[in-house]
Amino acid sequence: MLDLFKYIFLGFIQGFTETIPVSSSGHLMIFKTLMDVKVDFDTIAILTNFGSLIAILILFRKDIKQLIIGFFKYLNTKNKKYKNEYRYCWLIVFGCIPAGLAGLVVSKLNLFSKIEDNIKIVGVSLIITAILLYLIRNFKGKKLDKDINLKDAITIGIFQILGLFPGISRSGSTIVGGMFSNLKRDTAFKYSFMLYIPMSIAAMALEISELNLKSSLFLNYVVAIIVAAIVTFLVTKWFRKIVNEGKLIYFSIYCFIVGILVVCFL
Repeated sequence: MLDLFKYIFLGFIQGFTETIPVSSSGHLMIFKTLMDVKVDFDTIAILTNFGSLIAILILFRKDIKQLIIGFFKYLNTKNKKYKNEYRYCWLIVFGCIPAGLAGLVVSKLNLFSKIEDNIKIVGVSLIITAILLYLIRNFKGKKLDKDINLKDAITIGIFQILGLFPGISRSGSTIVGGMFSNLKRDTAFKYSFMLYIPMSIAAMALEISELNLKSSLFLNYVVAIIVAAIVTFLVTKWFRKIVNEGKLIYFSIYCFIVGILVVCFL
């Protein structure tokens, strides 16, 4: 029962921190350092990420359906009615390229091997996240989905590279990139999570070989995935409201405080 509780707790932490700008990987490392938890953190991270992905797919199911239908209808008919969906799909592809290429290089060369378990790096990264969120605290932007261009997609994609570093939030970095590109708050939010879906799938594909599943822990795995999915769904809906209300400053303050505490005491 105690082991099951640990997996429930880790699933909750993953679900709560995955989509808000505080870095889920960074928080898992913090709790790994603070707690004497004898679990395979690489495996639990992959599984709970899968739970979070399920939640995002459910949350954005209408947008995804509209984009897929519009993309293929434009391909078949060239009807201008579907051109915006067709463009948006390609902008998702181009937005994923910078971080996708960087991720492959990092994975192949194992560039983060010396810092991925360094808790001080997580602290510094959280402080960087805090600074980025503070800089865009009052940004409102003007661009809607139909106004996003190739330059915006590449710019946001470059910001997404920051999310590869332990402790720097992927959602935070892409939303910051979107606001720097003059996107409206909700436009930046939606585009950030449209990028999240293919990037998350690609990351899991690369990490699947690292899975070390044990049949005796099957129930724990399933529960962790379910908890992560439910919490991610609820927290992402709440986070969207926070973004639209322009209250990212709260996350900036949180990341700064936690980052300082990690650097000074862990």
